[in-house]
Amino acid sequence: MGMTLIEKILANHSKQDVVKPGDITDVFMDVRAARDFGGANVVKNIVNNGLSLDDPSRTFFTFDCNPTGSDQKYAVNQQICRDYARDHGIKIYDIDAGIGTHLLIHEGLAYSGSTAVTTDSHANILGAVGAFGQGMGDQDIAAAWSNGKSWFKVPKSVKLNFTGEKPANVTAKDIVLNLLKQFGANTLLGYSVEFHGEAIDKLTLDERVTISSMGTEMGAIILLLTPNEEIMRFSELKAGRKLELVTADADANYDQVFDIDISKYIPRVSRPGAPHDTVDVAEVKKTKIDSAFIGSCTNGRIEDLRAAAGVLKGRQVAPGVVLKIVPSTDQVWNQALEEGLVQIFKNAGALLSNAGCAGCAAGQVGQNGQGEITISTGNRNFPGKQGKGEVYLASPAVAAASAVAGYITTPDDIPAEPMVFTPSEEKATEKKTARTAGGEAKDHPKVVEGRVWFIDEDNIDTDMIYHNRYLSITDIDEMGQYAFDNLKGYENFAKEAQAGDIVLVKKNFGSGSSRQQAVDCFIPLGVQAVVAESFGAIYERNAINAAFPIMSYDTLEGLELKHFDKIKVNFETGEISNLTNGKTVKGNPFSDVQMEIYLKGGIFS
Repeated sequence: MGMTLIEKILANHSKQDVVKPGDITDVFMDVRAARDFGGANVVKNIVNNGLSLDDPSRTFFTFDCNPTGSDQKYAVNQQICRDYARDHGIKIYDIDAGIGTHLLIHEGLAYSGSTAVTTDSHANILGAVGAFGQGMGDQDIAAAWSNGKSWFKVPKSVKLNFTGEKPANVTAKDIVLNLLKQFGANTLLGYSVEFHGEAIDKLTLDERVTISSMGTEMGAIILLLTPNEEIMRFSELKAGRKLELVTADADANYDQVFDIDISKYIPRVSRPGAPHDTVDVAEVKKTKIDSAFIGSCTNGRIEDLRAAAGVLKGRQVAPGVVLKIVPSTDQVWNQALEEGLVQIFKNAGALLSNAGCAGCAAGQVGQNGQGEITISTGNRNFPGKQGKGEVYLASPAVAAASAVAGYITTPDDIPAEPMVFTPSEEKATEKKTARTAGGEAKDHPKVVEGRVWFIDEDNIDTDMIYHNRYLSITDIDEMGQYAFDNLKGYENFAKEAQAGDIVLVKKNFGSGSSRQQAVDCFIPLGVQAVVAESFGAIYERNAINAAFPIMSYDTLEGLELKHFDKIKVNFETGEISNLTNGKTVKGNPFSDVQMEIYLKGGIFS
């Protein structure tokens, strides 16, 4: 039996000739990178644990989240990284370079069959060139910098066979929004997903980047697209050498195979709050907008800017609407300048910023305010992700057309006169108070008992657990006060939590960003464990490596659980018992690796 693409890549970078789903193996990392906000914590972990660097030539910093350093804490974190880089011979892609994952492709560091890890949860964007990229938390990256490798559990693979011709009005963004409509946020949770078919072979690199960048939003480990001849030539040119094309074996075994008729795809928009809540653009047409954003790692490429310029040329952004455009890299910025796109944007009344992540990562531009409605080409519209307002996700052409119209529309339906604003009452700004909660480190018992917070929700992402506006905090003792303060209905969790509590949730807990803080914030509150039907892949790793107890279950049927019941969780057997009514169900016990790391107190102990 042959291997899938992910299995082939992981086997080639491990001591095993063959790997299969469920195997846990150490994987050599060709590239190990850290971004500006995560980088300072990586340095802290390296220094505090007395670790050395395996290979500085494979180790990088990328300053893309907030390249302007507009926040003082971001600026401090960047300087921490610069000082460490100078002392250890590490290359920095500094504030003038752009988004790290894109740079890895354009610098010839990521290519067919290669491996890379970064503190960016969208490192799986490297699937666009057939590479294995993974986002990790700060501890994971520090360990990879020191060891040159990282442990991975080989995922199952899904194969998507695309048939038919892609409609002319369907963009790469529409392709991934159609996929989100079909698969949602957790159907493909934990899978490696391979794309096949003639329509896929025809996709450009820019289109592939757009699609692969939203694998995280689908819950997938990675979306892998095997390079065509043109992309291999591009990678070889950037790498400066002949490269081997790594492909799945013809007799590879896939857990599931789906046949998809791409000719039935339509332009779609994600409604605020969830990337997978996608609808036909027609359903939200005429929705008044305050702002538009074109950029991010999903749609900041030159083809995206050309599509936007094609709509904006000779037109003006609607009165009262703000259009922000951020190229993904400095190379894209310069190309846009050479092609005259920058002048088109300026003539239309858009704000053009330096290359970077922009609003997606609460960076230099792109944030919206309370009550503001934004149409964005980003990959996420979780509550609070791009600010306090509401965010619709769309393609660059739809975002540009909407900015001109003053409401959501398509390029073929832009009105002669834009919609204008009418006076409205100012919305009050909601104020929240926070307190610092204390907690003490404990031993590592295999059985815990405590009051349960039963949060009956799927897809609680890391922004809901620990919002990105607190990412500059590196002291764990300060993190507890912000736990769940962006999860509707649980804003007072930190105030009401008691030492010994256990959190129990549903599917896909911890989806989204790679932030370690979404794990660490429970520790000072004294929360003993988080139990979920399933976890986001990066969150699961972060918790295991930090020795914070997480455990999954298949069903709660028969447990008859109520909020604040007292429960017992056995990490060794997987049993979950409701001590209030005497009911018990069987969950999934710790793996050997998880138990080993847990008992020794973390990956660094």
